[in-house]
Amino acid sequence: MMRRLHSRRERGLSLVELMVGIVVAMAAVLVVTQMFKLSEGQRRTTTGGDDAQMSGAIAISLLQRELRQAGQGLMSPRLLMCQLGLGNGRSVASLAPLIINPAGIPAGDDDTDVLLIAYGAGWASPEGGLIGLQPGPATYAVPGSLSYQVGDRVIVTTQARPDPCQLTLTSVAAVPTTATVTVTLGQPNAANGVLFNLGRTPRFLAYAVRSQRLTVCDLLTQNCTNALPENWTEVADNIVSLRAQYARDASTPRDGTADTFDAVNTTLDTPISWGCVVGARVALVARSRQPEAVDVPASAPTWSGAASAPLQMPGDDWQRYRYKTFEATVPLRNAPGAGETTFPSC
Repeated sequence: MMRRLHSRRERGLSLVELMVGIVVAMAAVLVVTQMFKLSEGQRRTTTGGDDAQMSGAIAISLLQRELRQAGQGLMSPRLLMCQLGLGNGRSVASLAPLIINPAGIPAGDDDTDVLLIAYGAGWASPEGGLIGLQPGPATYAVPGSLSYQVGDRVIVTTQARPDPCQLTLTSVAAVPTTATVTVTLGQPNAANGVLFNLGRTPRFLAYAVRSQRLTVCDLLTQNCTNALPENWTEVADNIVSLRAQYARDASTPRDGTADTFDAVNTTLDTPISWGCVVGARVALVARSRQPEAVDVPASAPTWSGAASAPLQMPGDDWQRYRYKTFEATVPLRNAPGAGETTFPSC
């Protein structure tokens, strides 16, 4: 009898018991898989929203900083809306603090704008130095000549604004004396003109959304006349839209606040026309890195510049992503009419 009991114990699990165990294990695996799927979906939703929030916040903060500097050292009527040769075979078609969709720079992704922001980095007066005499072809007698340094980028203008206005960016070529400044490329008949100092690192920056990335191109160092990736540096990824408008003060008398918004360049063709521009409104749309399993938004994002017209989102599966819109209205502190209530009516 003891041998029979011992042999029964060695038989192990029966086929029915094994099948029941497999079914229970499979049920447990299914439950764990469903819990993991739900948890992973929530994690992707959370991190996807965080990605869009972070990318958009970085991009809009950068644009705000650039726009606050826009026009520094460039807002004199002698310079505004002139064509500026940069000395590298390229030029700025219209010198201004901000040009929306400037000529000569290729467009970005569909339904996006290109911004050209320009500003100087000099410590000299934004009104420049009056040229008393021109002792040599490229030498000018200006007050405060010792404030200029070798390598500073300067613009030489004549007494009368030329028509058409075409200027050249040149550099200080030699250590200034107590009375004169010598530049690399001189401008004849510059007596009674003005020498503008833009510092060593003026910026002529083109911002555009290319392949769903916010990119920047500096006209001084890169060829921004084409869309080749090597000429455009990525600033933030997963940016799918960039839109901008000029903020204009249309009140009479002027009160320095924005009344109307538009992206029309044709009305900004003279220096005095910039007295109406008090700021810029910009909007960026960032999206999550990874698509969701189902459609998320019912409609495309909008912005204040065209609240009734949704922005165009890239791709046929655009509804599978989460979006975050960032908007800012930035005052152009260096505009000629900023804070000036007696400026001619707009």
